[in-house]
Amino acid sequence: MTIQKSVLAIFQQLEDSLVKLTDDQYCKKIDTLSGATIGQHVRHVVEMFVCLQDGYTTGIVNYEKRKRDITIETSKEIATNLMQHINTSLFTYNKELILEAGFGENSFELNQLPTNYFREIAYNLEHAIHHMAIIKIGINEVADIKLPDGYGIASSTIKYRKQVELVLS
Repeated sequence: MTIQKSVLAIFQQLEDSLVKLTDDQYCKKIDTLSGATIGQHVRHVVEMFVCLQDGYTTGIVNYEKRKRDITIETSKEIATNLMQHINTSLFTYNKELILEAGFGENSFELNQLPTNYFREIAYNLEHAIHHMAIIKIGINEVADIKLPDGYGIASSTIKYRKQVELVLS
């Protein structure tokens, strides 16, 4: 499976879970998530991919310059529409990029690191799965929704668990 198809599969899981939430559940501040909402975590995931798409065009990816668009975190429809747009734009050729980031909270100095489009898709995929694990906690707090067994779990962990099950059986 290509990395792009893996992103499509993860986004499909995320979209399927969002459809089952009410708007209030999507926007509810959850104590277990330090007062964050499911929508805020979805926005974060989506905006990372938007930054990558913007960076593909300019040649420089800077995740710190995310827009932090409140409409994504308050509207499931806007979030899912953006995910679908990202899905259609993922299938392009790999190319060299520059990752621009300031790694110190007290410094405005920007570091520029060489990277490439496929490497950044991989980073965003793993990052999305991590946030889906957090989203799963939030969903379990606000709704009684059955999520797929692999929701918010890295593919490497799923493979490892299957190997352990084979050994133990």
